[in-house]
This record gives sequence, C-alpha cells and structure tokens, in this order.
Amino acid sequence: MTTIGESDSEDGATRREESFEDFLSCHQVQLEKAGVPHVFWKSLFLKLKNEVYDAGRMFMMVQAIAEEELEDNKDNDNDDGSEDVQCQPGNPEVVPLKVVVSNENGLDADDPSNIYLIDHAWTYRIEKVRQQLEEIQGLAERMVALMHLDTVNKDRNDVIELVIQEMWKYNQTYSIQNQEFSAEDKLPVWYIMDEFGSHIRHSDQPTFKTAPLFYMPNQICYTILWPVKDMDYADEVTRDFASEVRDPVLRKIRLSPWQPADFTSINTKHLELDIEYYRGVCNENWASEEELDESLLQPQRNKVNKVYTNNEQVLNFLKHPNFEIVETEEEADILWYMEHFKEFKTLALNTKKYVNQFPCESLLTTKDMLARTARRASPSDQDGPKWLAKTFDLLQELPQFVSYYQQKQQSGEDNIWICKCWNLSRSLGHTVTDNLSEIIRLTETNYPQIACEYISDPVLFYRDNVGQVKMDLCYTVFLASVKPVKLFLHRNFSLRFAYKPFSLDHFDDYGKHFTVMNYADSKKLLQMRNLSSQFY
Repeated sequence: MTTIGESDSEDGATRREESFEDFLSCHQVQLEKAGVPHVFWKSLFLKLKNEVYDAGRMFMMVQAIAEEELEDNKDNDNDDGSEDVQCQPGNPEVVPLKVVVSNENGLDADDPSNIYLIDHAWTYRIEKVRQQLEEIQGLAERMVALMHLDTVNKDRNDVIELVIQEMWKYNQTYSIQNQEFSAEDKLPVWYIMDEFGSHIRHSDQPTFKTAPLFYMPNQICYTILWPVKDMDYADEVTRDFASEVRDPVLRKIRLSPWQPADFTSINTKHLELDIEYYRGVCNENWASEEELDESLLQPQRNKVNKVYTNNEQVLNFLKHPNFEIVETEEEADILWYMEHFKEFKTLALNTKKYVNQFPCESLLTTKDMLARTARRASPSDQDGPKWLAKTFDLLQELPQFVSYYQQKQQSGEDNIWICKCWNLSRSLGHTVTDNLSEIIRLTETNYPQIACEYISDPVLFYRDNVGQVKMDLCYTVFLASVKPVKLFLHRNFSLRFAYKPFSLDHFDDYGKHFTVMNYADSKKLLQMRNLSSQFY
C-alpha cells in the first residue's frame, strides 16, 4: 500500500510553469517512500511534465514459456515445430504473456532515462465496482481481455461476476492522506494497470520495481517502473508482488492469490498478546487513581461551563444556556475532541478540566481491541461471548484466519466475511466478501482491518416498495463514570435501513448489505426516530 502525502505547494493549474524544484516540493516524499533512486528523478519529472510514454521502445509482451520447458525444447522440439507453453490461469485455453526487454542493446540500470510511466486501465473504489462494470461502455470487455478470462456460455451478469472475482490478481492500491480531505476521500483507491503493466509477472528475485505516483499538476496517478539490475535483450521484466513482506509464512500467504497454497495446518487459536502490546495500543500518559481523585471537579449546576471543541455537531447544536463555546483550550472548562486524547496526567494535575474521553477507552472503542477485550472477559470460551461473531485481527492473526477460512471451505460451510477498518465509522472501508484473495489483498492498505463472520440470517424489515431489507438500531449512550460505572441511555433511538432487498449475493452492493453510509441520493435513506414509545 502506498500512502501519498499532502503538499504545501500551490495547485499546478494556478502556478507558473513547473520547474524541477517545484516537482520535488510536491513529490519528493512520494519518491523517497517508494525508494526511487535519485538518479531517475529528473528524467521522471520530464516524462511526467511532457507526458512521455516511451516504454514501447524498450519492452514488448511475448508468450511466456515455462523455464524448464524452454530448456527441454532447445534439445527436443515438438514434431510440428511448436513449443510447449503454460496456460493462462484465468483461461486454460490462452497462452500467458510476459514482458521482456526488446532493445537489442539491453538496458542499463544506471541510465537516468530508464524510468517509465505505466498508465492505469481502471481506477475505482470497491463499492463502485459493479456499477462501473455495468455502466462504463467497454470496461467489462477490456477487463475480460486483459485478464484472459473464459467467457464462453456466460451472460453479461456472469461475466461481470467473473471479473469481480478475478480482479484481485491484478489490483493495486494507494491512498492520499491530506488533512483537508474527508475520511471518505482518504480511503484506499484501487486500480488495475494497463495491459503492459498487468503482464509484468512476479519473481522472488525481481529485475524491476514499481510504485504508484500521484502527479499533482494533472491530478493523475501513474505507476512508475525502474530497473534494479542491468538487463540484456529478451530478459524478463519482473517485480516482487510482496516486496515489503519478509516473514516466510506471511509472504507465502500474501502471494497465495497467484500461488495457491494449503495453510490448514496452522493453528487457528487466537493469539493472546502480552501486556506491553496493550500498553502500546493505549500509549497514554496515565494519572494514578489518587491523582485522578484529587483532580475531580464538582459539577456546578448554575455555572456556565466553557467548552472548547473541534466537533462540528457540538459547535452547531450545543445551545443550552449552561454552556458557552470558546475559541481556545486554555479558557475552557470542558474539552470535547474528535481526535484521540492521551495527556490525562497533565490534564488531571495541571488544568482541572473535563475531557470527553477516558484513559484506555480504545480497548472498547476500536474494533480490534473490542474483540480482544470481549474474549479476555470470557476466558471460558476462546471465541468470546455469544454475541461476538468469530473475529480475527488481520494485522496480527492473518495466518490463523487463512487457515480457518480454508478449513471452513473444505467442510463446505458458509464462508462469508465482513472486513472492517479498526478505527473508522459509518461503514467506511467495510467490505463483505467470500473471496479469500480479496481479503488477503485488503491487508495491503494502510487501514488495519478485522475480519468477522458475516451474519447470513439477519433480522429483516419490510420496507415499502423495496422488500425485506437489513436494519440496525442506533442508540445514543453517555458514559459519565467508569469507577463506579455510570451509564446513561437516551430515551430516543432510531432504526436505519438498507435500500435494496437482502440476499446472500452481490456482496459488493452497499445498498444491499449495509445500513449506514453516505448516501449520494437522500431519497434512498430511511430512518425512524423517536421510537421509545413503540419498543419496550
């Protein structure tokens, strides 16, 4: 996963003609993170600026012949003069292709000009995959040709489903991290390189490296390709599909979408991490109980409490006369933050303020730690309480998950999973799938995820003009004290609904499988509020 940072430079459309210095001010962080050698930077700048796509003068695609068969064929050609070849994984009738050096003089890895731009055939976010394949003219057909898929006797819906299943062998990803972007805009973007880039094959000893680079002036992402060794004519261009993974088991798993393997021998028992892991997760400056007791403020009902917040909802809706919004943290009695707060000791000893968080609350408010905490609270059952779906932390427990998935697959059980980002809300970054390759590839993003068994028989609600849809209940809870526990539940709650009939298919369809999202069309949104008198 490549994370593309923000730039302090002016937008390319409004500034003077771009210089090399301008280019570096915008892109040097990307280049350094990608590991692009300095020798290529100037040449890359000129190719991007002038839109030079010159890979065709140095490379070509040819039929790929298995190395061992090629050696045999040198001494033992077939009677008809043909050669034995491997077949394309997606279609056993198609000979696979590979990329080789076509320049008769070969290629010098130190030549500054030997860095190349690869265009992207398709860029998308997961929730738009099916819609784009259905609506963008020629896209499905191009993907079928690029992936060499066998579509004989398949209708268009079957073809689209096949592309969705197979695309995880071709997908690449990046995200753009900019403080001004919304959480939605920061989510991973997926893309498939053009036919040239998509036929660069994997090798444990790669001859080239690739990386996505977002070119700011044109607001376009390219993949850049550069050599790591000198190449001769007809040498194959390869890259490492799991270049950042060194652990042998994890590496084998990360490569399994292309090189299937059996992992069922791995123990599926959840890992119990030591206390230092939990301390690292919290990473807070804690106050002792005595220090907290001494710093507790006594509520004053007639006092006007000054509130500092960066939460838009609080700013817009806190209208009670006992509260006043202030501009600085120093003058506030109450701090209401959106981001995670860590300096509890400083707050308790020096400032005598309230803050809208509790020490170590991430043990409950992040999805990975909620699952771990629930399991630790139910030591008699290693899967945790009955309300907790089987849950794996894909950052720490990917081998255990893959083994569990394959064991379920062998036994013929339902094998549908919902993958959730640890610390995002409103279903952002959530994915429902029964595709193991997809789940493994999702771990390449910069959003750590959990995988939970998907509830395949949820309670459904009949929605007029739609049918039986998924639903959820949304409560507002106020935690006033941890010791002793003081928890308040607002008397009003709401129900939220999906806007498409539920069924166990088209797992990429958010309207079918999710109830909380940002609706582009508000007419699809149905909520029921003030239901306290109707439910007991």
